[in-house]
Amino acid sequence: MRGKTSYIVGAIILLLVGYGIISFNRLVSLEEAVNKQWSEVQNAYQRRIDLVPNLVNIVQGAADYERETIVQVTEARRKAEQGLATGTGIPTDAAILQFMQAQNGLAGVTNRLLLNVERYPELRGAEAFAGLQTQLEGTERRIKFARKDFNEAVQTYNQLVRGFPASLLARMFGFPVRKGFQADAGTDQAVEINFKP
Repeated sequence: MRGKTSYIVGAIILLLVGYGIISFNRLVSLEEAVNKQWSEVQNAYQRRIDLVPNLVNIVQGAADYERETIVQVTEARRKAEQGLATGTGIPTDAAILQFMQAQNGLAGVTNRLLLNVERYPELRGAEAFAGLQTQLEGTERRIKFARKDFNEAVQTYNQLVRGFPASLLARMFGFPVRKGFQADAGTDQAVEINFKP
């Protein structure tokens, strides 16, 4: 009887250890998937950052453009670029928020730059400007999909980290719940477009 009990206890311990190893490896695999998707997000934003100086140069060269707008774009690009250089791996929630604020700042001033170009028909028709505008639009789509893929990877990772009994292993080995990208404040409100003068 004692021998049989020790075999049963040994089998249960072996099963628990096996489950622990499999769960740990799955946590590592999902964390690496989140890291990979974060790199894709950074690549998409880097592409935007790389296109902005070309846009600024074309606008500056083709129009007597407002110097203040150019300075704002340059400063926003510098901040956004610094945000990309903040370490490797999955960033903290605070780092993601800071990263998004810098990226949103760059997007805002770049959009203002593009809207102000409407006053310069010769610039709008320039082939180089049209090409850059198309590339920026494509980059914005890439950013959207990279953010979506990152959020999906975070969701899959969090499902395992928060699920029982894997949550016990996650806490024991330091796998925290992660946050993905969230909508900016106020984006849930409808924007009224009024064409009346």
